[in-house]
Amino acid sequence: MRKPLSLLWRVSPLFVAAILMALFGVVQTTHAARSWPTYQSGASGENVRSIQYMLAQRGYSLTVDGQFGPATASVVKSFQSNSGLSVDGIVGSQTWEKLIVTTQNGSNGDAVTALQRQLNAHGASLTVDGSFGPATEAAVKSFQSSNGLSADGIAGLDTWSRLVGGSGSGGSEGDKLTQSQAASMLSNAGISVTSSGGCTDRYNSSCTSLDQIRRGTIDGVIAFKNASGCAITITGGTETGHASGTYSHWNGYKVDVAHTTCVTDYIHTHFTYKGLRGDGAPMYDDASGNRYADEGSHWDITYY
Repeated sequence: MRKPLSLLWRVSPLFVAAILMALFGVVQTTHAARSWPTYQSGASGENVRSIQYMLAQRGYSLTVDGQFGPATASVVKSFQSNSGLSVDGIVGSQTWEKLIVTTQNGSNGDAVTALQRQLNAHGASLTVDGSFGPATEAAVKSFQSSNGLSADGIAGLDTWSRLVGGSGSGGSEGDKLTQSQAASMLSNAGISVTSSGGCTDRYNSSCTSLDQIRRGTIDGVIAFKNASGCAITITGGTETGHASGTYSHWNGYKVDVAHTTCVTDYIHTHFTYKGLRGDGAPMYDDASGNRYADEGSHWDITYY
């Protein structure tokens, strides 16, 4: 006896759905949920700069400086309101998904500038000109391939999720960078790195290494350079020989920056004096709680 379709559906709905999709040429596709970092007032760094560039691409007026201040928060709220999102001024997953502008070969503008800067932060060596040409396409494909994405050269949501530190990117604010990744970011920002030994070996105390430094630390020193307008030279990174502890050089939280009049004057003028450290070094905190300790020949900076 033949079972009626209604009975078959009750017995095996997935089986029936598969038959119907086969009959009518329906193809079911899925993709893993994207992972996005969250940013709000007080944040800084390259990802904040990307947010600002994307807002500019979408027609909003704001200064692109990598600092998530009141002006950026206000523009984010306007974008959220216009996009039918919850208006809280916080850039989380829903705002990222609406904000990202997909670009590909032939695209131009602020979204491409943001893309090129991010790719350079991940080790590329692109000219940041806001023009998506063959070199940018090749860099996108290389990044996609190394991150397990379809290497189509199109910078869409999946690619951007990995660029700004989503699942599997190895480039989130708390994740560690390689020597080449960190050096590229600093070079692109106009920050120099020196060592007494002229080397980058993490296990040699005479070197200045950036290997295994936190992305947030690199973003922090770049933001400091942009805000202060000072020439910045890093003289200490993750190499052995510094004090131990959770928030240490070795664990990627600290950099040493050469002592200059410009750097010192800016810290004294803009940051809050917090007293003397146990070794007698004067300490200053910026608005985000990062600590700058004056060790005489250099500033010992901790980015939390």
